Amino acid sequence: MSKRFQIVGIGNAMVDVLSNCEDAFLATNGIGKGIMQLIDMERAVDLYSRVGPAKEMSGGSAANTIAGAAQLGGRVAYVGKVRDDQLGAIFAHDLRAQGAVYETTMSPATEGAETGRCIVLVTPDGERSMNTYLGWSEFLGPDDVDASMMADAEWIFLEGYRFDGPDSHAAFAKAIAATKGAGGKVSITLSDPFCIDRHRDAFAKMLVEDVDLLFANRVEIMSMYQTDDLDTALARAAKEVAIVACTDSENGAHIVVGGDRWHIPAVATQVVDATGAGDLFAGAFLWALTNGYEMETCGRMACLAASEVISHLGARPEADLRKLFADHGLI
Repeated sequence: MSKRFQIVGIGNAMVDVLSNCEDAFLATNGIGKGIMQLIDMERAVDLYSRVGPAKEMSGGSAANTIAGAAQLGGRVAYVGKVRDDQLGAIFAHDLRAQGAVYETTMSPATEGAETGRCIVLVTPDGERSMNTYLGWSEFLGPDDVDASMMADAEWIFLEGYRFDGPDSHAAFAKAIAATKGAGGKVSITLSDPFCIDRHRDAFAKMLVEDVDLLFANRVEIMSMYQTDDLDTALARAAKEVAIVACTDSENGAHIVVGGDRWHIPAVATQVVDATGAGDLFAGAFLWALTNGYEMETCGRMACLAASEVISHLGARPEADLRKLFADHGLI
């Protein structure tokens, strides 16, 4: 009998504030290009006052992954913490509107922290520089994880960014134990090289002991295995994890399963905003995997989904992904 959920994601719950800017704006405001920087509430308010016209939409890396899988018709749920405020309501509505189950209890509006937000600055080359105020998402803990939901999932998807939090490691441990105990599997995304540097030992332990599917990009996987050679990093990962799915920008993606390796070409598109490329890659890959597609097809669907999301502003798909897959003869 199939489980209630194909995929349950756990990660940061926040709202993206997207704005275009020139490279000079990044330099003037001390913003590292192409990476995620954690900021406090004061910095978030100040930076928001400096950016140009902005678009606000529900975001968060794993939430984007789950939204993509939901748009494809997947049976999905999400766990992430927001406050009972305006941005929290935006987050919950947007995710549920995609078809995902979202039941995490909101923190009361009377409590201090606010719903997290990520100010995403997109330069003319399509690169995105993320300035993240975690807000309440930082305080996700074991009490927010419903063990019965985890047990009813074929896969859980863990967001590496969520390693930044006092109780997140315990929350992940609870989710993993419940999922594995019921025969489910664990996937994780490394998220960011700086996040890896902060939590290298925790990542390494989890990869060896618990993870069945690793998502990463070229820079992240080389950072994880502390090598300048992609092939070396992929080979080391494949010895620890059953499935490795590594994105490689315009070079497409590499899928490694044991001694088998597939190179999936990138799908040509005009890059408007790179936000969410890896998130949608993971969402489409997991959806395809849980629907029984061959590994190479999973990779091709994932690259197609990534190409769609970088062709417009924002990290959620605007085109019908199933139609896109059908147009390319994949379903």
